[in-house]
Amino acid sequence: MIAYLRKKISDTNPLRLLYHKIMAIAAAVYYRFPSRYLNVIAITGTKGKTTTVNLVTAILMEAGYKVGMTSTINFRVGDLVWSNATKITTLGPFFLQKMLRQMVNEHCNYAVLEVSSHSILQNRIWGINVDTAVFTNITEEHIDYHGGFENYLRAKGLLFERLNRTQRKPRIPKISILNKDDPHFSYFDQFLADKKYSYGREQGICFATDVELLAGGSKFVLHAPNERAEIHLRIPGDFNVDNAVAAATVGLANNINVTTIKDALEKASAIAGRYESIEAGQRYNIIVDYAHTAESLESLLKLYKGLTRGKLYTVFGATGGGRDKSKRPKMGKAADEYSDYVIVTDDDPYEENEWRIIEDVCMGIKRKEGQNFWRIPNREEAIKLALTLAKEGDTVVVAGKGAEEIQILRGKSIEWDDRKVIRGLLSREMKVEIRPGHLEKAENVYLQG
Repeated sequence: MIAYLRKKISDTNPLRLLYHKIMAIAAAVYYRFPSRYLNVIAITGTKGKTTTVNLVTAILMEAGYKVGMTSTINFRVGDLVWSNATKITTLGPFFLQKMLRQMVNEHCNYAVLEVSSHSILQNRIWGINVDTAVFTNITEEHIDYHGGFENYLRAKGLLFERLNRTQRKPRIPKISILNKDDPHFSYFDQFLADKKYSYGREQGICFATDVELLAGGSKFVLHAPNERAEIHLRIPGDFNVDNAVAAATVGLANNINVTTIKDALEKASAIAGRYESIEAGQRYNIIVDYAHTAESLESLLKLYKGLTRGKLYTVFGATGGGRDKSKRPKMGKAADEYSDYVIVTDDDPYEENEWRIIEDVCMGIKRKEGQNFWRIPNREEAIKLALTLAKEGDTVVVAGKGAEEIQILRGKSIEWDDRKVIRGLLSREMKVEIRPGHLEKAENVYLQG
């Protein structure tokens, strides 16, 4: 009956949103509004939320605070850390309130939350008294769900609109932290807060200059009021410089000194499934990343195109299940532009026809199939092909799922982890079967040889 009603009543129907709010109120009451006893930092945006959440947590812990955290890939309550295997960025209100109550029970000082637009609109975070709201960036994503970019923008904005209305805690101001480089900075800046901070590249209260991108990370100069520090970040990617500066700004807003921030950022290792390098004795590079939008995929491929002396192989797909369909050909275009070899495969089709999704992606690819370009709906076979073809000095990028541990195919969840699949393939002899029209022959190879 519940499944039937979900199909008949849209996600944004007022009745459905009312149901979500009732559940959120019930959860907050049941767990006795635990956020009242925590300094709550909520981070939202299209890209970079997970990495920023983890970097903020690292900075707070380096400063000696006990921290709780929720993100797309992991959870933390004090010293206890575990994976988020649900594929949901911001879980339901009963889970969130229970987590916050556990943080209070473990005497955490801070709660750092990754907040999605869905969770804001659906009132999953109702009753959570946020003290610092952070905006990373906004690009077209979840447009099908929200019914347009303006609605998506307003959903994100609700976090900041509500910030100033919530009850003040003793000696904790309401703070907004915004990306000054984002074209929609002024929209978020209109909302009131006790203190406002901005960050960016060469502008903002906190900013980065002299950025040097490296295979294993980056170097940049972090500028804060009356201070500066050279940072050696061990997380690759130009975009992660922005995430690091955002996290540093959160630290400054919470009275943490630049030396402590520098130490925390330089100790931080790559986030699981974000620009993650897989090493299993192979003679070429393998990178697994969560990139699932055109912008993030382009940034990822542009980086490794420049760092790779051989050929760049890209294995990726697009998510189904009502996600924004307009991004599919844009992702295909990004892969076509920066990759020497393109293999389009499944991501998480949900209940959509996987071939239909693949065809949507391929609308952005100019080359013909067989011209270093293949459609392979089986994700393992697609990865296997790339690993088979790659040679010394090449780079294989597997994008879209990162550290996720399940795949949703034809409405069913199956165990899946790109990293485990890759390591499994690298450890054994493989036969690659490609139907006529893809490759002229199949090969037996030892990938580690």
